Amino acid sequence: MHKMELLAPAGNLEKLKLAIDTGADAVYLGLQKFGLRSAAENFSTEELFEATSYAHQSNAKVFVVLNAYLHDKELSELPHSLNMMEEAKVDAVIVSDLGVVKTVIENSKIPVHLSTQASCLNPMAARLWKKMGVERIVLGREASLEDAKAIKAEVDIEIEMFIHGSMCMAYSGNCVISNYTQGRDSNRGGCAHSCRFEYSLDIPGAGTEKSFFMSSKDLNGLSRLEDFMEAGIDSLKVEGRMKNHLYVSTISAVYRKAIDLIEAGKSLKDELPSLQEELNKVAHRGYTEASLHKPAGSDSVYRDREKAENTHQVVGRVLETEDDKITFLSKAAIQTGDWVEIIPNAKNTSGFSAGSIMDIHGNSINKTKPNRIYVLPTNLDPHKISKAKILRKSL
Repeated sequence: MHKMELLAPAGNLEKLKLAIDTGADAVYLGLQKFGLRSAAENFSTEELFEATSYAHQSNAKVFVVLNAYLHDKELSELPHSLNMMEEAKVDAVIVSDLGVVKTVIENSKIPVHLSTQASCLNPMAARLWKKMGVERIVLGREASLEDAKAIKAEVDIEIEMFIHGSMCMAYSGNCVISNYTQGRDSNRGGCAHSCRFEYSLDIPGAGTEKSFFMSSKDLNGLSRLEDFMEAGIDSLKVEGRMKNHLYVSTISAVYRKAIDLIEAGKSLKDELPSLQEELNKVAHRGYTEASLHKPAGSDSVYRDREKAENTHQVVGRVLETEDDKITFLSKAAIQTGDWVEIIPNAKNTSGFSAGSIMDIHGNSINKTKPNRIYVLPTNLDPHKISKAKILRKSL
C-alpha cells in the first residue's frame, strides 16, 4: 500500500509538538531569516535543535522553509545557517530561489524540496528541477490531481501537494499586489494579504460596486483523499504556520484518521460526514476543492469580509492522563459544568461535563485561570483519554 506523509505547519515550538502528537508525520517551520512568513513567530537556533530532537524521537521529520528570493548579502550568510541546520539534523529544506538551490547543494547534504513558490506545474519543469538536484516537488496549487499524476508517472521524483488551508488568488510566488498597495514585497516575506481586502470596482455602464473579488475560499481536499492515494502523491501538505493551536491539532487529527483508514484498505465514505464536521469547527473562509479536480471557478471566491468563525476554542494542553482524570495546562477559562471535548478522539468527538475542577493541591475550584495546571476528573473510557492532547469547548 502506498504510504502518504502528513505534513503539518509549525508556527512555533509548542505547535510543532502538538502537530506531531496529533498525527503529523512531518512538520515544516521557518527560521528568523530566509522565509516568507516574517510575521510568524519562527524558530531560533536553540528552538530548532529542540524541534528536531522532539520530532526524531517521535519518528517525525522537520523541514525548514527557505523560500524567500534572496539578494547577494543574504546568500553569503546562508552557508553558515546551513551548517547549523546540518548539525541540528534537519531532514530537508524547502526552496524556491535558483541561487538558494545551488547554494544548499554546494554547501550541505540536506535534501532540497522545491517550494510551491516556484510554480512547478508540468513534467518538463519537474525533470529540470530534478536534474538540478531537487528531490521533491511541492506542486503549485494551480496543479490538479491529474497534473500531479502525470508528473509522478513521467518523472521519478517525490510529489507533495497542498490538501488543506488558505489559498492564494495568484500563481504561487507571482503576486506583487502588496508591493504596489503597501510597499511590502510578498516574495520576500512581506505579503500584506491585499487580496483579502474589499475593493471598489468601476464597471462601465453599471457604476461602482464593492467586492472582495480576489479573496479565495480555503482548500479542503478531504473528500479527494483516495484520489491523492491513487495519484501516488507522497506528501499531503497542510497550510497554516500562522494558524492557532486549535487549527493545528484538529486538522492533524482529522487527516491522520482519514489517511489511516484509507491505508488500512477501508472506505472513507462512512466517516466522511463526521470528519468534515470536525473541520468545520476551526475558523475558515468557507471551503473549496480549488483546482484539485477542475480549474477553480467563481464559486471558489470568498465574498465576505474577513472574520473569525471559530465555533470552539482550546482551553488546555494535556500534560498527563490517568484512568479517571486529566492533568492539563490551562489556556482559557473553563468552569464547573462546562462541556469539554478532547482532541484527538477515538471515535467522533469524546466529551464530558466538567463536574469538578481541582488545582494541583487537590482543592476544588469553580473556574480556571490561564497558564496554570489543573486536574479534571472524567468518567470517559480510559482508552479515549489516553490519547488526549488538547481540551476544547464550544463558544
